[in-house]
Amino acid sequence: MTRLSAGGLIDRSRTLSFSFDGKSYTGHPGDTLASALLANGVRLVGRSFKYHRPRGIVTAGSEEPNALVELRSGARREPNTRATTIELFDALEATSQNRWPSLDVDLLSMNQLVSPFLGAGFYYKTFMWPAAFWEKVYEPMIRRAAGLGRAAEAADPDHYEKATHFCDVLVIGSGAAGLAAALAAGRTGARVVLADEDFRLGGRLLSEQAEIDGGSAADFVTRALAELSSLPNVRLMPRTTVFGAYDGGEFGAVEKVSDHLAVPAPFQPRQRLWRFIAKRSVLAAGAFDRPIVFPGNDRPGVMSALALATYATRFGVGAGPRAAGFTNNDHAVAALLDAAAAGVKLEAIADVREAVAPALAARAKALGVDLLTGSEVIATSGKCLSSVTVRTPKGVRTLSVEALGVSGGATPNVNLTCHQGGRPIWCEDIAAFVPGALPVGMAVAGAAAGHLTLAESLADGTALGAAAAEDAGFAPVAAPAPVAGDAPNGLKAFWQVHAKGPAFVDQQNDVTAKDVALAHREGFRAVELLKRYTTMGMATDQGKTSNMAGLAIMAELTGKGIPQTGTTVFRPPYTPVALGVLAGHHRGVDFKPSRPTPTHQWAEEQGAVFVETGQWLRAAWFPKAGEDWQAAVNREVKATRESVGVIDVSTFGKIDLQGPDAGRLLDRVYINMFSTLGVGKARYGVMLREDGIVMDDGTTARLADDHYVMTTTTANAAKVFQHLEFCLQVLWPELDVCLASITEQWAQIAVSGPRSRDVLAKLVDGADVSNTGLPFMGALQTTVMGGMEARVFRLSFSGELGYEIAVPARHGDKLMRAIMAAGAPYGITPYGVETLAVLRIEKGHVSGSELNGQTSARDLGLGRMASTKKDFIGRVMAGRPAFTDPDRPTFVGFRPVDRSARLKAGAHFLPLGAAPTTENDEGYMTSVAWSPILGHSIGLGLLKRGPERIGEKLRAYDPVRGGDIEVEVCSPHFVDPEGEKQRV
Repeated sequence: MTRLSAGGLIDRSRTLSFSFDGKSYTGHPGDTLASALLANGVRLVGRSFKYHRPRGIVTAGSEEPNALVELRSGARREPNTRATTIELFDALEATSQNRWPSLDVDLLSMNQLVSPFLGAGFYYKTFMWPAAFWEKVYEPMIRRAAGLGRAAEAADPDHYEKATHFCDVLVIGSGAAGLAAALAAGRTGARVVLADEDFRLGGRLLSEQAEIDGGSAADFVTRALAELSSLPNVRLMPRTTVFGAYDGGEFGAVEKVSDHLAVPAPFQPRQRLWRFIAKRSVLAAGAFDRPIVFPGNDRPGVMSALALATYATRFGVGAGPRAAGFTNNDHAVAALLDAAAAGVKLEAIADVREAVAPALAARAKALGVDLLTGSEVIATSGKCLSSVTVRTPKGVRTLSVEALGVSGGATPNVNLTCHQGGRPIWCEDIAAFVPGALPVGMAVAGAAAGHLTLAESLADGTALGAAAAEDAGFAPVAAPAPVAGDAPNGLKAFWQVHAKGPAFVDQQNDVTAKDVALAHREGFRAVELLKRYTTMGMATDQGKTSNMAGLAIMAELTGKGIPQTGTTVFRPPYTPVALGVLAGHHRGVDFKPSRPTPTHQWAEEQGAVFVETGQWLRAAWFPKAGEDWQAAVNREVKATRESVGVIDVSTFGKIDLQGPDAGRLLDRVYINMFSTLGVGKARYGVMLREDGIVMDDGTTARLADDHYVMTTTTANAAKVFQHLEFCLQVLWPELDVCLASITEQWAQIAVSGPRSRDVLAKLVDGADVSNTGLPFMGALQTTVMGGMEARVFRLSFSGELGYEIAVPARHGDKLMRAIMAAGAPYGITPYGVETLAVLRIEKGHVSGSELNGQTSARDLGLGRMASTKKDFIGRVMAGRPAFTDPDRPTFVGFRPVDRSARLKAGAHFLPLGAAPTTENDEGYMTSVAWSPILGHSIGLGLLKRGPERIGEKLRAYDPVRGGDIEVEVCSPHFVDPEGEKQRV
């Protein structure tokens, strides 16, 4: 156990139990999983990706490259979770990953034996021979080795939410600069959000032993949070990671609402995705403690100096019974001495500089810490760290320690500043990159801006918070910045120890200094090429701890400075974001919105089986007891042909066009004429794309001289409306036409069959619906059921006598029930889209399978509809030679020679006896159905010179499903080819 006897911000009065790799441990509220593991003496927590070398905890934050674990089990199993950011909770279950059979004994660590052959870019040079091995050996082997953790295989039982919040000032980070900025902005009355990824607000102040305004840093945090909590215009958001900065002051963030619980509370999400829209933002994300590259720097027990101090001062944990330090800067020396003051047995600090600040030297002496100046660590030993070897001016010295705190200086956290294309710039004073061009409205405060002392951070945050609020329109409130004493901040740029042994730059991806040198030798010297060739910075931490050292080594090798070598930039997300929270509620049946028809409840009562058609839920068929889908469809078809059937067709797109130029617009978008259509009439129309391909078809009725109502296919409703808007706004803005999509506003129900007029007559309020009063393709505005506004169209998709009745959508259910009552004496039968498909195929109407984005009006037998008296969209392109080629496949019908055979859509047509090759392919079957009226299978399709070949026999060849059927070419109009039934 390495729990210190006192100190820290944990609740020692309560004990939490948790397990790691099946072994039980205890911790306290306020611990992270990492701090609790260290407190229990667990230093080995993972294995590296390529060589499977032992890995320990390196940091205390989200930049952690090594301590990735699987959290929870079963359906809630979550891989690649950073132990350093997991808030400890009772019954937490964690498992190490990327090892076999166990963490302690990992057989894949044998990869280290062949490490000379697995250097940078080895995958570009191997697996090349023999070629046959790739699919059988190499790829399966690589796939088994790929990845780190295991995703859950069962459905996630938790739910996720999305929310949007508008604010005047968004402060990102709650350290010294962030708290100061939030206070300054909040006091003006501005709406302020303070977001931090940690579960406890305060940032580095939670572990710094410094004075602010005469009191401790912890006291300042308490006072600041108390004041911010009292301000109604300030929202404090711990456990909230701002992961992306986007245009227009928008930021993406994830709030871990219930990740600190074993199971989310009732009605609470696991996580919440926030969309912050801020007038101004202040980035106060701090800086990372970057490593120094030296042999053995990846051994468990080697960690950042600030992490070692954080575990001691915030969590009351010594990273090991004995510790040492290796630094090049005063801030790290101070942090290590804070750890010693908290109870860590700090043997020595090796510092590459010739001297440290006198105040720090005196403090080290008082604490009994040996300060080894001009020294560097050249080796470590032990599976987990047991000793370090230090090269000093007086010779080599070995220290028996279990923890080593390392710091090569501070790297400002500039990630969010790069999300809109900003590139960091080099600052020689701190030997690091600082923000360059910033997203509009963003300011950067404190360590993130390269202002590394506590005093600078407090002053910076206060000034920028007040300025942000003022820019958002709020008068500043005079208040002095919190005061902190000056602290030593000396630094000597130092990146790598030149000594024998593997020295790691990127610990997760096993990238060594030797790999960077190899990239240099092979010409991959540009930073982007270096990153991709070596995989440096491509792990789950995105190079937060590795990039600077790798760039510095490349700069040394090329003889250029780091500014000339350059740096990679960052893109969202800042830290990994679960796909579940991005999806929110949009999964399973809620993956996309469902649009029930106006008669959905009635259809449910009738036992309908529903099918998704786009976003709509439509009744597919209405089975009776003992019926399968085919029997139900057969019954519905016969009932409609012999008496009367009813279907909800509200899903067809409906567009209202009004204005004096409505007819002219329709003439230009349809191939046939509509401006001459009489009032009270409807007409079938075909619409082309600019390339001459059919876009959509449907009927349009003229209700008044300047008023038309267009119907479209269900699938193309939005596309056609968009097309019409484009025509009006871009092509012909001079046309005086107003459009409105009314698909949702009107319920439309089709009544079809020989008795459909009898049913309609019982519904209309006195209107003449005889063949004379409402002829075929007529349109009538009337009332039904005692005064309900209605539109009646005499149209037929089934080929039978038919009508479509439209009423306001809120009355759709009432209309359907009235129709059923009126049709009861005639045995009226509801039918679904499966029956509708059979009826339309029997009649030879084209639909989605034929309107597939590859067919012209001529292909579909509709070429004669095209007017020669006007221009229309697609006319010229439809006249291209390829479109008028007599050999082009055109629309015909098919029936099997053996009437018991079943046709299959997608089958290709071949001449009898011809080999199944592409050269002999003459077309394909687009739609098929079993016709209960004819008693055999029928089909529609596109065939080379189709109409000329009526009566010819062909092969319908379907190798995918094993089909090879002899078919006869016939007219596509299988039932009532003259169309007499729909005109009676």
